[in-house]
Amino acid sequence: MSSLKVILGLLAAGLALSGCMPATTYQAAPEATLKPNDKAQLAKARYAAVKPPEPFRRAIVDYHRKELPGTIVVDSDNHYLYLVQDGGKAIRYGVTVGEEALAFSGIARVGNMAEWPKWTPTADIHKRIEGLPASVPGGVDNPLGARALYLYQGNRDTLFRIHGTNQPEYIGASISSGCIRMTNEDVIDLYSRVKTGTVVVVLEPKQGDSPFNSKMALQGGGNSSSMAQ
Repeated sequence: MSSLKVILGLLAAGLALSGCMPATTYQAAPEATLKPNDKAQLAKARYAAVKPPEPFRRAIVDYHRKELPGTIVVDSDNHYLYLVQDGGKAIRYGVTVGEEALAFSGIARVGNMAEWPKWTPTADIHKRIEGLPASVPGGVDNPLGARALYLYQGNRDTLFRIHGTNQPEYIGASISSGCIRMTNEDVIDLYSRVKTGTVVVVLEPKQGDSPFNSKMALQGGGNSSSMAQ
C-alpha cells in the first residue's frame, strides 16, 4: 500500500511540475497591421511564401531578462528577436542574422523608420557582391522588404538594419550581410508596435543562453532628440 502511495505521489508531482512549464503560444502576425499597399505588394511577390519552421514563428513567450517593456532584444545565437511586453512576456520573432564576421552587437536606438524602403548597397557589400545596382527602389522584390528600422548609436547611422526579406526560407539562419531580417508579415507587425527612439539590444555572441544585464539603463520605447530622422 505504501509503495502505491509513493507512485501516486510521484505522478502527482510530475503533473504539477508539467503544469508549471511555460507554454509557447504561436500567433501569426495580425492582418490588421497590413495596409492596402502592403496587401497589394505582397500579392505581387515572386518568392515562395515559405513559412519558417515552427520554432521561428511569431510567438508570445515568457521573458525573464531585465530590459524594460518596449525594448527590442536580438538573440543572434538563437535567431530570435524579442519585443519586450508588460507582465514578464515578450513577442518573439524568428530572424535571419549576419554571418559571424559581419554581425552587429551592442546597444543602439531606432534612428529612422521606413515603409517599403529603397535599398542602397554599402561600399562593403559592393566589394563582396559584384554587379549590384547603385540602388533598388522599394517594393516586394527589394531585399529590405516591407519595412526597415535603421539602427543608430548617438547621431551615427551604424548601417545595420532590422528589415523584411524576400527570402523567408532563410529565417533561422546566419547568412545575411549583418542586418537582421524578418518575414515581411512579422516586420510589418513589429514596425506597428515601435517608434523612433526605441532601444535595441543586440546580444554579443554566446550571451543568448544566459541572463543578460545591460551596462546602461535601458529605456524601452520613447523618443530621442539625438536620433537622426
